[in-house]
Amino acid sequence: MSRLPAPPVVRRIVEAAVAEDLGGGDLTTDALMPPDGPIRAVVEARAAGVICGGRIAGEVFEVIDPSVVTRLPLADGSRVERGSVVLDLEGPPASILGGERTALNFLQHLSGIATLAARYVAAVEGTGAVIVDTRKTAPGLRALQKYAVATGGARNHRTSAGDGILIKDNHISVLGAGGAALSDIVTRARSAGRHSVRVEVEVEDLDQLQQALMGAADVIMLDNMDVGTMREAVAMAGGSAVLEASGGVDLDNVRAIAETGVDFISVGALTHSAPALDMSLRVL
Repeated sequence: MSRLPAPPVVRRIVEAAVAEDLGGGDLTTDALMPPDGPIRAVVEARAAGVICGGRIAGEVFEVIDPSVVTRLPLADGSRVERGSVVLDLEGPPASILGGERTALNFLQHLSGIATLAARYVAAVEGTGAVIVDTRKTAPGLRALQKYAVATGGARNHRTSAGDGILIKDNHISVLGAGGAALSDIVTRARSAGRHSVRVEVEVEDLDQLQQALMGAADVIMLDNMDVGTMREAVAMAGGSAVLEASGGVDLDNVRAIAETGVDFISVGALTHSAPALDMSLRVL
């Protein structure tokens, strides 16, 4: 189950976003809107998808004006259709219109991620493979983006570089230039890390896979392998290591990748390429 990041984390991100948009004031609203009210407005989905970010949008209005009353008809993770109301607002017109853009930016972006994650999860249903995200996130928004991934039903991979050892191609290139074999690199990483730290290594072919198995890697990332090679990799590993497919994954091929028998499929597109779920704010 997804869990919203800690309140101080959410508040820090929201405050930065509000300052970015309203740091110079809202000249249009200030010039035209009456200072009191109240008015009522709703945010509606303009496409089907999975909603995410309702409480974060509410936090936007809390930062701008605590007198704005926000109601959330639907919990994050709910599926919506075109026309579904995802946020109900009541308060001063200047406050509601001033927060419109920032609130919609959060809602549309995070709901887009949750919607895409749900599509990938549905695409591999029944195979046993688990869809996971990556650290390919927008700087400063990782906590919210990974929350959105989990809201859509996928699983979070490492949240930061401190969440486990992941030996990638550039680590191997640097150490390999000094004559170190991949199996020795894996062994070195395990001895240098805490005993409980998971050691994962990225491999590009079956020879590297064999070395990673010799080094007793916990997880082996199969980087940009074709489906046939992945099947061979699964047979070679024989369950002795967790296998993660990565690179070149899309909705057209993810099912075939899952059916090779890999345990995880990491999809960077969940956070770096998810299209926003279209929404709009309408004053009633």
